[in-house]
Amino acid sequence: MASLVDLLFEAECTPDTVVVFFDDVERTRAELEAQADALAAHLRDGCGVMAGQPVGVMLPNGPDVVAALFGVWRAGAVYVPVNPRLADREVEHVLADVRPAAVVTTPALEARAGALPAVLAGEGADAGSWRVRPATGPSPWEPAAYEPDIAAVSFTSGTTGRPKPVLTRHSGFLKLMDGVIGTLRGPSAGGGAEGAGAPRRAPMPNLVPVSLSLWAGIYQVLFAFRVGAPVVLMSRFDTARFAELVRRFQIRSTVLPPAAMTMLADDETVTDLAPLRYVRSISAPLSPLQARRFKDRFGIAVLNGWGQTEIGGEIVGWSAADSREFGETKLGAVGRPHAGVSVRAVDENGNDVGPDDAGELWVRTPALSAGLAGGDDAAANALSDRMSPDGWFRTGDVGRVDADGFVWIEGRVSDMINRGGLKIFPAEVAEVLQLSPAVAEAAVVGVPDARLGEVPWAFVVAAPGATVDAAALEALCREHLAPYKVPVAFRVVGALPRNEIGKIRAPDLVALAEQQT
Repeated sequence: MASLVDLLFEAECTPDTVVVFFDDVERTRAELEAQADALAAHLRDGCGVMAGQPVGVMLPNGPDVVAALFGVWRAGAVYVPVNPRLADREVEHVLADVRPAAVVTTPALEARAGALPAVLAGEGADAGSWRVRPATGPSPWEPAAYEPDIAAVSFTSGTTGRPKPVLTRHSGFLKLMDGVIGTLRGPSAGGGAEGAGAPRRAPMPNLVPVSLSLWAGIYQVLFAFRVGAPVVLMSRFDTARFAELVRRFQIRSTVLPPAAMTMLADDETVTDLAPLRYVRSISAPLSPLQARRFKDRFGIAVLNGWGQTEIGGEIVGWSAADSREFGETKLGAVGRPHAGVSVRAVDENGNDVGPDDAGELWVRTPALSAGLAGGDDAAANALSDRMSPDGWFRTGDVGRVDADGFVWIEGRVSDMINRGGLKIFPAEVAEVLQLSPAVAEAAVVGVPDARLGEVPWAFVVAAPGATVDAAALEALCREHLAPYKVPVAFRVVGALPRNEIGKIRAPDLVALAEQQT
């Protein structure tokens, strides 16, 4: 059976090939394999980890976390990323959800994270540069166990509530990743990982600007190894460091979350990102305004994309060929379905809508989640309830599929504000607010209302040196929107609450609004 561990242990590169660059450290394939084998042996023999059991990994970015990824898989276990930046209480929730057989971390992080001793009673032991703590003794759980094809537990973004642990399959993820590779290489190269046709030059390194405790970061490492490329890791995103790495490794294309694009566009000290030509947006919705601003500043094409943790990651995206052919005419679309993926927009009765009409997006994808970890029957049933009898998954996103096959996202069903029966998509209102030169960022949420059920509130971050006038923002909204879509309140905040990948945490804004009513 194909496994993601093969991306390292059956790679075509020679053992002395450098596969990870991090600051001044270079790690070869042979060194990474030796680390992974050592961890796998310690998990099996030292901790008693059995095949199919989850192993939590709480490590900072660097070569060690890449080795741990493949070490867990080498042991036949299920990889569970645990963000080192989580508070102790959040670490407790993550571990209780997934019930790991062991946790791999560092002595420093173990000492900081009071949640680890609280829930893992086994004695920790050093294993190379790692600290491994098994779930033995009076641990509050029996470790979970899954079928051999389960590769990892990845967490949803938690923008509308507590993050959910989603099971990802080895086989499905490989198929989905090959579909993305086929899209990016174009039809002449074929749809698989190797492609066909004329020989290509050696792939450039894949610059990974996000944390490897996030599935977006793990995906980029696996993607690079699938195409035979090394990875360049950043300890954290920094605009100057990013520009330096682009120059040093001659990066022509990379990925960036929208928040990172904003940081680069705002940093006047970063004047050039050559030879970068393409940036693929990942991990959070990218507005047309953000894309245009970044493109105008640096002359770099921005390729949008769309996906969800529950459906394996990105399933829709732009290729360079699409960008050249359609350019500005499709600005705002998230792209077209990758190979092996089907997308349709349907109405409330499950009937397809026309290319100019919006509906809930339903998808078929080879990497659909195997369910939720942790044995939460209610949550697992909620996920299975989103599957139609004929195999279509209801994404909860509202959008349309145009005549050329491009997908346009208008919002989330769960985000939609129902103002006395009238439907409002927050993203539409936020886009209008960002037309104001006084507004750097904007978010709109539905706030409970005794008469109408809920009403829209706007939260804005002022542009540098600007003063926000609520009356002017209301007039701007009335110029561009139907009256019922105009927010009832405009509040200025120093920053919008976001999770680590830049998505706005709507519940935090609702709570702030309720404090002010």
